[in-house]
Amino acid sequence: MAWLGLQFEALAIDKYLTRVSRIEARSEQFDMYMQLDVNTEIYRMHVGEKFMMVLASTLNLDGTPDSGYYTQGGRTSLADKFEYVMHGKLYKISEEGEGPRVKADIYVSYGGLLMMLRGEPSIAAKFDLDQKLFLLMRKVATS
Repeated sequence: MAWLGLQFEALAIDKYLTRVSRIEARSEQFDMYMQLDVNTEIYRMHVGEKFMMVLASTLNLDGTPDSGYYTQGGRTSLADKFEYVMHGKLYKISEEGEGPRVKADIYVSYGGLLMMLRGEPSIAAKFDLDQKLFLLMRKVATS
């Protein structure tokens, strides 16, 4: 099971379409930068908010492969712990820069809503091209 969990802070939010905004966010963990299209009719975001984002290849808590479809039925899943969930496909992995400054980009399409995640190449090595991925998000309470 491939997965990655990071805490981000929303730096900028641009209205992209009627119900979609593009979130720019940064995580100090692994020096990650993300652009993510979010359906703001379902999940509102504000600049300065902190949120947990997880990429997972399955919603099954035991790590067994997932069909990619949510089936309701009394069984708990990773989705139960989050507020916003999307399912998509990793369609591009690329690297830019040289030496210690090299960064890897991961691109995932969630039914037309896009995500670009940029950071350490070791993170990209956890994922495969054409892999199906769930994106799960929940806001983190700040004190």
